[in-house]
Amino acid sequence: MRIPPDHSREREALRTVGVEEELLLVDPRTGRPAPAVELVLAAAASADVAALVPEAARVTHLERESKREQMEVISIPHTSLADLAQSVTAGRALADAAAQQLGLRAVAMATSATAGTTQLTVSGRYSEMEERFQGMMREQLTCGLHVHVGVCDDAEGVAVLDRIRPWLPLVLALSANSPMWNGADSGYASQRYQVWSRWPTAGAYDTFGSSANYHRAVDELLATDVLVDDGMIYFDARLSARYPTVEVRVADVCLEAAHSVAIAGIIRALVTIASHEWRAGFSPDPLPTSVLRLAMWSASRHGVSGPLLNPILGQPCDPDVAMEALLAHIAPALAAAGDLERVSEMIDDVFTNGTGAERQRRALRTRRSARALVEEAIEQTHRPIGPTTSVLDPLPI
Repeated sequence: MRIPPDHSREREALRTVGVEEELLLVDPRTGRPAPAVELVLAAAASADVAALVPEAARVTHLERESKREQMEVISIPHTSLADLAQSVTAGRALADAAAQQLGLRAVAMATSATAGTTQLTVSGRYSEMEERFQGMMREQLTCGLHVHVGVCDDAEGVAVLDRIRPWLPLVLALSANSPMWNGADSGYASQRYQVWSRWPTAGAYDTFGSSANYHRAVDELLATDVLVDDGMIYFDARLSARYPTVEVRVADVCLEAAHSVAIAGIIRALVTIASHEWRAGFSPDPLPTSVLRLAMWSASRHGVSGPLLNPILGQPCDPDVAMEALLAHIAPALAAAGDLERVSEMIDDVFTNGTGAERQRRALRTRRSARALVEEAIEQTHRPIGPTTSVLDPLPI
């Protein structure tokens, strides 16, 4: 894809960016998810595994998720995507090294390639969610990529949320990596997004206009007593409850670490441009939430192999046209951060070699088994990104 001209503005302080990647734990002999997160976390804490990935302790850590068949890999925040790449690859390596102690592997697939039941992680909160939401919670086994970008305060954060809305379907389309559901091709590029959308607050959100309106909207949702807690505010993007960040939750976990890092760069650029627009007095795009939901559906259904919504015109268009619009929109921020080439190469790779969903389908067609599909996904999960800088610059988000 053609790289837009460099319109970088005067250099400004780069925003911090960090990621949370959810990975599946699988038995490579069968391709089936393995309920072993507690044992994997214990192995990761051992001296033997720590020695295998010595850099991991400085740049990442592992946590449980809602199901015992998955785990979350959390990077520290960085201002450099090269350093973020180190965190992502070290986190994936640590998770996999620990899993291998048990004969398992950690793989970046947003849904399982095989059918089967799942086991709830032991937690009072998760048990309450299962009691309240029943089959939705029992069936939930999806892996996303959550990107945190630093903001000054809630006022800036909500202004950003209001202005990045129309672009989020394109982020989902690029990251789509979950064609499989219950052991068969779902027909969707991101079946994860379809499954996730069943939660009461999940998906596209209205513009808020101010931080007061945002918090009022959240309070009104909590007052219904439908949700267990504010952690279930599952908007496609939200203010983080723990950090001064905007948390964008729309993406599938990506097969390749390089794609996760580039998605983080795209989201940081969207946040940067949105903040500039807010400070310059530009109003958010008035795209109706009902239309945005349809745009998200199209991205989930097709990835980049079918029509997407042009965020500028609000009309369906070819995916390459939509991505050209995205690159043109964020090019100034990407160029200022030194990220334009990395992001452009990732988008080119997706259009040339396919999204994660297309790669999974190709593996299934050529190798004809879910186990073989998982084997190939494991290889792509741990493919090296390439040369990166050796200087880490962790900052508080």
